Amino acid sequence: MPDSVKQFIQSKGIHQEEYSNLEDILPQTDVLYMTRIQKERFASEAEYQKVKGQFIITPVLMTNAKKRMIVMHPLPRVDEISTDFDTDPRAVYFRQSTNGLYVRMALLASVVGQ
Repeated sequence: MPDSVKQFIQSKGIHQEEYSNLEDILPQTDVLYMTRIQKERFASEAEYQKVKGQFIITPVLMTNAKKRMIVMHPLPRVDEISTDFDTDPRAVYFRQSTNGLYVRMALLASVVGQ
């Protein structure tokens, strides 16, 4: 995370912790909101290559996570969540996507007055 963002968060009195791997934080996580590693946001290809495989959810990784936690993702995904994890009850991203559709439908209906 850019230093400017960290400084802004700190200036607002918000506590923040930064981790360089999922293994360290998963056992205490209730909700994990995943996004893809956005290649276009890196200054160089080398910098992107250095981190692209560090944050991948797999069934093996999730053995250390809480049984009642959830994993969310805005979809579509690239490689950050293994398809082998899709059937895990903690994987709620398909339900999240469906709910998002209904929310957008309701918002559109509200905007157009129906």
